[in-house]
Amino acid sequence: MARAIPPAQPPPDHLDPEEARHVLTWRWRRNPLRRPTDLAQAWIALGLFLAVLAATPAAMFLAGDAAHRHYLHKARQQAATRHEVTAVTGHDAPRHLEPGSDEAGEARYPVTVRFTDDEGRTRTAEAKVPPSLPAGSTIRVWVDAEGEVTGPPLTRDQVRDSALGCAVLAALAVPVAAAVAYRWAVRRLERRNLARWEEEWARTAPDWTVR
Repeated sequence: MARAIPPAQPPPDHLDPEEARHVLTWRWRRNPLRRPTDLAQAWIALGLFLAVLAATPAAMFLAGDAAHRHYLHKARQQAATRHEVTAVTGHDAPRHLEPGSDEAGEARYPVTVRFTDDEGRTRTAEAKVPPSLPAGSTIRVWVDAEGEVTGPPLTRDQVRDSALGCAVLAALAVPVAAAVAYRWAVRRLERRNLARWEEEWARTAPDWTVR
């Protein structure tokens, strides 16, 4: 009497460490089913992994240093071409919907202000002021070399934070570039596998064809 075929069992929810190691390293082990492209894919993955480890610190340093020099030069240029002047508000600033709240303390509204530039000319511009500031109030605003209202020069903390942000972006860009390169290489290997499979099938198909 033939034995009954046992029902198929679902795959395990997780692999033990030994099985997981075999799954991850199967391309490195000799076996009849391993193709040359499988080994090439393993070497590409290892090479890109090592490249990421080596290139990430270098990219962070180079990007951070370049950004720091750029923003430091920009801060010095701004400090040399910008200065503070006293301006007078031309109309009342809008009231905040929640007076006295933390949000009201940080809110700023645009109003028209008047000030005198370095050449003694009275100029009007738009500046942001706290809410409910009455007309005729005096405020300090930053003005550039053209006499336009602008922001204050970059501080050392802002220069440092900007350079740090560029360094972080560079650190993220390296593994992303490696992942894109790996995906491109895998697709090229897959196309090569399909081309070789078609060649093998063209030679084998006649033996399987029913006459």
